[in-house]
Amino acid sequence: MQWYFFRGAGPAVNEAIANNQLDLAYQGDLPSIIGRANGLKTKIVFGGRSHGPIYLAVLPDSNIKGVDDLKGRKVAFQRGTNVELAVAKVLAAHGLTERDLKVITMDFVQAQAALASRDIEASFGESDLLELADKGVARIAYTTKGDNPAFGRQAHVLVTEAFADQHPDVTGRVVRAFVKAAHWSSLEESREALFELWARSGIPASTFRADFAGQDLKYRNSPLLDDFLRDQYRIQAVQAKEHGLVRRDVDVSDWFDTRYLEAALKELQLEDFWPRLGIDGRPVGA
Repeated sequence: MQWYFFRGAGPAVNEAIANNQLDLAYQGDLPSIIGRANGLKTKIVFGGRSHGPIYLAVLPDSNIKGVDDLKGRKVAFQRGTNVELAVAKVLAAHGLTERDLKVITMDFVQAQAALASRDIEASFGESDLLELADKGVARIAYTTKGDNPAFGRQAHVLVTEAFADQHPDVTGRVVRAFVKAAHWSSLEESREALFELWARSGIPASTFRADFAGQDLKYRNSPLLDDFLRDQYRIQAVQAKEHGLVRRDVDVSDWFDTRYLEAALKELQLEDFWPRLGIDGRPVGA
């Protein structure tokens, strides 16, 4: 297996899949929904690092105290990624829409520079914003951590239908490897080693510590394609059309192929390791 990393995030991955340059991909919910709406034939086989929070970073001396104060402000985030619909949900919960803001689409590097130069007043994003706050460039005014579980970001591993049909054995082995990695990454005794490993990406381990603070690793690193995750994709597909991100209805009912995941969980005796969440985001039976 050979890994490729795309600066263009989800949209670039979709383009590569469309050009038959990728067989499997790790992606966020929105870009994959857009790809499906445009005819990409894929199957979701693994829930990778779902339930990710988003953060709102503002200038250190800003009078923005939270989401309610964003009306009329210059706010950046990267469109086409799984941050976009999470932002839409958060804004709606506070009686706002994107039209109430002066939205500018920027990736993290651009947003970091824009905050430093004070060209924008706030930015929605992922844990990378914690690094800005640690450097004193920004202040975190809001996070979805501890808020409605539906405000989080979902992600997954998908495989092209053509590859899965031709190589079901390879697909199964890849998913099994992901499950083994997810298990180790979900053990609390692995927490520090995990963050130090991820720090090799160039993001400080302290950023991961802050991002995961107060949350169980089992929750953040669950691979399950449970009722909560699947219902979130159904909702995201509806929202994507409502926000004009796709032009047609996107049916997600047959998008999830759980055979490989369930086989790996059974083989590794991990069927009951991660709590399965209901559509309300709470463990089933709790």
